[in-house]
Amino acid sequence: MALHISIIAPDRTVWDSDAEEVILPSSTGQLGILRGHAPLLTALDIGVMRVRTDKDWTPIVLMGGFAEVENDELTILVNGAEEGSSIDKEEAQKELEEATIRFNEAESSKDRIEATQNLRKARARAQASA
Repeated sequence: MALHISIIAPDRTVWDSDAEEVILPSSTGQLGILRGHAPLLTALDIGVMRVRTDKDWTPIVLMGGFAEVENDELTILVNGAEEGSSIDKEEAQKELEEATIRFNEAESSKDRIEATQNLRKARARAQASA
C-alpha cells in the first residue's frame, strides 16, 4: 500500500495519485513523508515538492499553502502549483534573472516584499525545471 497524494489548487487538481515518498517545502524546512506517518498539519512555503513513484522523482512547484497527513493520505491545498516537466527551463531561468534584478532595484518596503515573493517563485520554478 502506498501513500495517496492529492494536490488541490483553486482552479484544478494538480495531482491525485499514489507515491512512495514525498518531500515538502514546509515553512520550517524540508519535510519527508512516508507511509505510516503520524497525523500532521503543516504550513507550506513557496518551493519545490518532490514526489517519488517507484524510482522516479517528480518535482512540483508549490506556491504556498497547507498539507495534512492522516491515514496514509496526504492532502495539499495550495495557492498554485506546477509540475516541473511543464516548465520551460530557459524561460524559467530568464524569469529568475529578471526577478533578481527587480529584487535588487526595489526601494520601498512594499516593493521589496513583492519582489521577494516573485524571486522565491522564480527560484522554485527554475529549480523544478532543472
